[in-house]
Amino acid sequence: MTNSSRPRLSFWQIWNMSFGFLGIQFGWGLQMANMSPIYKTLGAEESTLPYLWLAGPLTGLLVQPLIGAMSDRTWTRLGRRRPFFLVGAIFSSLALSAMPHSGSVWMAAGLLWILDAAINTTMEPFRAFVGDKLPEEQRTSGFVMQSFFIGVGQTAANAFPWLLGTYAGVKGATAAGIPLTTYYSFLVGAAVFLIAVLWTVFKTNEEPPADIEAFRKENAGKGGLLAGFAEIPAAIAEMPKTMKQLAVVQFFTWFAFPCMWQFFGISVAKHVYGAQSGTPEFEAGTNWAGLCFAAYNVVCFAVAFLIPVVAKSIGRKATHSACLALGGLGLLGVFLCKTPHSLWLPMIGVGIAWSSILSLPYAMLAGAIPGNRMGVYMGVFNLFIVIPQVAMSFIIPRIYKTALADDPRNVVMLGGAMLLVAAASVFIVEDKGGEAAVSGGGGGH
Repeated sequence: MTNSSRPRLSFWQIWNMSFGFLGIQFGWGLQMANMSPIYKTLGAEESTLPYLWLAGPLTGLLVQPLIGAMSDRTWTRLGRRRPFFLVGAIFSSLALSAMPHSGSVWMAAGLLWILDAAINTTMEPFRAFVGDKLPEEQRTSGFVMQSFFIGVGQTAANAFPWLLGTYAGVKGATAAGIPLTTYYSFLVGAAVFLIAVLWTVFKTNEEPPADIEAFRKENAGKGGLLAGFAEIPAAIAEMPKTMKQLAVVQFFTWFAFPCMWQFFGISVAKHVYGAQSGTPEFEAGTNWAGLCFAAYNVVCFAVAFLIPVVAKSIGRKATHSACLALGGLGLLGVFLCKTPHSLWLPMIGVGIAWSSILSLPYAMLAGAIPGNRMGVYMGVFNLFIVIPQVAMSFIIPRIYKTALADDPRNVVMLGGAMLLVAAASVFIVEDKGGEAAVSGGGGGH
């Protein structure tokens, strides 16, 4: 089915096809807010934390392009993308269930590799799903709906340990020292992940290729599913100009956010709560940092449906640049925060940036790549998300005790500076068909 012949979908159809993102992001949210405190509790040094986080970017580097290429070539009773949603969700839920039982740093790190490989298997086809099912004029709305569920899922995950401790009275820790608030949050996350993905799998259909036999013969001639390995270098070599330009923006953007995810919680515990790891005050500080992450995700889904309106008025490039700049100023502003509640203001800027990051680059990209290679190019585009995270993971430990003065807050501020550079770099991007792509902001409502 060509893009022009795809029917417009209703609001609730777009809702159902995006609902699985709520579960995916509940899993990501638990990881982002809790893995550094878990590692610290199990005895890891702060300067080594980026190395322990390498599972995410490296599994994304390997898994997402391959899964994208494989899903382009797949057709089963469940369709093209949904089999990957389902398999990834099952393994993600198992890894989430096992994580809070970790008894050592290396056990937690090993489970993180499994978890991230499984989440990437589920998540990458969701991006291609939008390109598959929506006409050009609704794609921005499709990616914005994903942003909405990303905000909802991460908000719930980030706030859950704090809610358990504050309102449910959950106290204590596992034998390894992991707080029970974290322990129960991961178990709930495993259930939410699987249920949300199953909703999309069973509530959304996929249209088969117009000539299924020709589709199968073509892919058999290419060597089957594993030939996806060979397709990745070819896709990179033939990368559209817009995609290359977006890669620059993505590099600075995705160098910045791991700086916050990995060091914000420890920074809050140290500088706002004056706590050392292993103390009740440290748990309180990191739980509050999780609540701050929830706050920026509240902002993310609160502004998600405003972004197409603004983009239609001033263009996607100007909108994305402004959002990134607000995020950068927010992270730099963390330095001025001396009380827990003062951290809310920086999170507003971060949330606006996050909402744009999760929608506008994909909307700009979708209009520049061929529909029959949507999966592999969405996977390749993920390289520009994971490569900067790998770079950050190797650079920060080398400068942490020198240029960054052995202070987690300085890493967060470096992230802010990188977001400002990303904001400036947006203007090199050639956004093809930008106005047409944002005109359907109502999502078929």
